[in-house]
Amino acid sequence: MWWQYALVFVGALLFDIVPFPFLPAFTVMVFLQITFGLSVWPVLIIGVIASVLGRYTLTLYTPLIANKYINKAKNEDVEFLGSKMKENVWKGQLFVLAYSLLPLPTTPLFLAAGMSKLNAKYIIPAFFVGKFTSDAVALLLGKYASESIDSITDNLLSWKSVAGFVFGLILIGCIFFIDWRTLIQRKKLLWNFKILK
Repeated sequence: MWWQYALVFVGALLFDIVPFPFLPAFTVMVFLQITFGLSVWPVLIIGVIASVLGRYTLTLYTPLIANKYINKAKNEDVEFLGSKMKENVWKGQLFVLAYSLLPLPTTPLFLAAGMSKLNAKYIIPAFFVGKFTSDAVALLLGKYASESIDSITDNLLSWKSVAGFVFGLILIGCIFFIDWRTLIQRKKLLWNFKILK
């Protein structure tokens, strides 16, 4: 039924539009695929498109939140980080591709891109390729390994899920609290916890 695939789209979109580390979008994709017995490839294509759209939307509204709650110095610092990524497009694309292939939350990556006002063309293509690849593996393994819903719900609170969540929070903390301009220009790690307006 079409509405079941619509649920895949909405679920993946909502999982990847939030500005904090959340469960990976493939978890809702695997859950719905198994629950409704959906075909893997349409779920993968619909889910990845929704995921990319969610992350793109996150980059669009992040500057609004950052300008409202984060002080000007921190916003300029993260914009400097984004300008460094623009200087070497291929290295940036390879980093995004490699990062999105890993089982790590991509929220910090897109928060940084949004805060730095980085054009989506610098991040979305590589993210799409990485996301499609990693979600294809997750869906195929999920279908093979999780013939029962119980194993999926058990994995939601596994040490890997908790570690991924904690690691995502640490990365977001690094984006917000490291003085990137000082680190890049003077090779000196400086922490700044006064980032709110």
